[in-house]
Parts: sequence; C-alpha cells; structure tokens
Amino acid sequence: MMAEKHPLTDRTLVVSGGSRGIGLAIALGAARHGANVVLLAKTAEPHPKLPGTVYTAAAEIEAAGGKAIAVVGDVRSEEDVARAVDAAVAEFGGVDICVNNASAIATDPTETLSAKKFDLMQQINIRGTFLLTKACLPYLRTSPNGHVVTIAPPLNLNPHWLGAHPAYTLSKYGMTLLSLGWAAEYADAGIGFTCLWPETYIATSAVANSADFEDALASSRSPEIMADAAVEIITSPGSKVNGGCLIDSEVLRAAGVEDLSRYGGGADPIIDIFVDR
Repeated sequence: MMAEKHPLTDRTLVVSGGSRGIGLAIALGAARHGANVVLLAKTAEPHPKLPGTVYTAAAEIEAAGGKAIAVVGDVRSEEDVARAVDAAVAEFGGVDICVNNASAIATDPTETLSAKKFDLMQQINIRGTFLLTKACLPYLRTSPNGHVVTIAPPLNLNPHWLGAHPAYTLSKYGMTLLSLGWAAEYADAGIGFTCLWPETYIATSAVANSADFEDALASSRSPEIMADAAVEIITSPGSKVNGGCLIDSEVLRAAGVEDLSRYGGGADPIIDIFVDR
C-alpha cells in the first residue's frame, strides 16, 4: 500500500526575504514535506555580518527534500517580483502559497529617524507585501488550497506599542491591514489570508547583532517554531484560517503541541514586540 502524500508535497511556495531566519525556516519546514520553493532575496553575495545567501538557502531547501529556485531581486521592484512568480509558474506550474516575510526594521525615535529609513520600511514592508501578493493572486485562485502568510502582528492598539516606534508600527500594521483587507476582498475565493507573528523573540540575525546579544539569544526561541506554525496554517483549508492574525505558540497549542521547550528560549523567553504579556 502506498504511503499517503503529505499535503505540501509538490505544492509551490514563493517566499520573500528567504535567505535566512524566519523566511528560510518556513521554506525548510515546507521542503521537508516535499514542497517546491522559490526564494526572492537580494543577497547574492555573503554579507559580512549576516550568514547565507539566496543560493545557500536554495541548497539547504534541496538538501531538506524540496526543490528550490533562487531569484536575486528586490521585493520593492515590480519587475523582480514578476520574475520570481514567473519562475515558479515556468518550473513548477503555478503558486500555491505566498509568504510575505521580507521586512525592514528601524525603531529610532521619531525625531532621529531618517526619512530614508522611514521610506525603506514602508516600501519593503507594505509595498513589497502588496506587489508579491498581487503577482501570486492569479495562481492562488486556481490552487486547490491557496494561502498567503504574512509575517505581521495582530493589531494591538495598546498605547505602549503605538508610542514605542510609530513609523515601524505603521509599516507592520500596514502589512496586517493588507492581509485583513484581502481576506475580505477575496472571501469567496477559498484563499487563506493570514498573519503569523512570534510570541517571543526569535533567534535571528537581527537579535544576534543587537546589544547584549548573548542574553537575548539565550532567551529567544528558534525560527523553527515559526516554521512549524506556518506548516500548520498552510496545510489547513484556506477558508478555515482566512482572516486570522495568529501567534506561533497559539497555533501549535491548538494543534496539540503543549511542550515548546524544544524551541529553546529558556523558562522565561523574551516576549516579542506588539505582544502583551
């Protein structure tokens, strides 16, 4: 008797900013179940402070059991986004899952935040999410279980978060509002539009390059918790999760995973921004 295929076998993901961190972890999580992955990222050459390139990420995905295409490009560019989606269609026949992971962060106070950083956050976070989702939509409509997963937080209007870093908050909440808007706009299309956000700090390069990074890393969970939560989401029927703003640990607990210790972070991991304790 033949073994039953995993729901992600031969399904195709397009992931922005997937050279490392959460984006790569999600790609690897899907690849372990036989998914195809197209990575859109700018990192053609190694960065002195950041590990990996889009090419090394693609190699990891293939080693994990998936198929991968590396596309060097900028999510802010309509032409680059189109190349990534076209590559997915040409090589794998379509797009089943869009992962809006690429993001820029600057938490400087308003009076010292440069206009360049402000523009960069809005362009990558909001414009990039819009462009990639728009390009994938014609193919998601024909997928048997289309999903758009956006790495963005629930809309938390606690004045603490509104006042902490308004420009960055604007860009991330903009991503969330796009997802919620699409969930309503395409409610009859069967596509699942969801936001996914970590409950705690995640051990990414951003944390590794922060002040007091050793303590921060020790109190951060591994990116695999976001990957496992994403896999739970994208293997669910799109209509079931559509419009959700989900927290990684809550997704896993709902799936029956009670012990999160294997993801690290210690007994009291650092709660992430936009999440009330």
